Amino acid sequence: MTKKRRNGGRNKNGRGHVVGVRCSNCSRMVPKDKAVRRFTVRNMIESAAIRDMSEASVYKEYVLPKLYLKIHYCISCAIHSHVVRVRSVAGRRNRAPPARVRFNKDGKKISPAAVAAVAAAGAPAAK
Repeated sequence: MTKKRRNGGRNKNGRGHVVGVRCSNCSRMVPKDKAVRRFTVRNMIESAAIRDMSEASVYKEYVLPKLYLKIHYCISCAIHSHVVRVRSVAGRRNRAPPARVRFNKDGKKISPAAVAAVAAAGAPAAK
């Protein structure tokens, strides 16, 4: 029988049993090592109300608290909500993590290709 993935879609390795977690979307029980995990940081107040809150606040430099959530998805929900994508047979062999989206001080996205181009232009030419 051919195998689709060399790890069977899990990160269990030598363990026989792994505790289950609930999917944040559909409450399906999914093994902890198989679940797709995402850590999200959001403001407690939506962006439309932030200005109203800062104007109504007594404190001038009050920093609004953030909401830190670790979200677990089952594979079905992760694919359906585009958290992960279906990859081709050749693409499944690529185990490297995808390039992370970086932001500069102004909050604008920095593409990895642009960073590499700037680094190559700034570095002295090797002989």
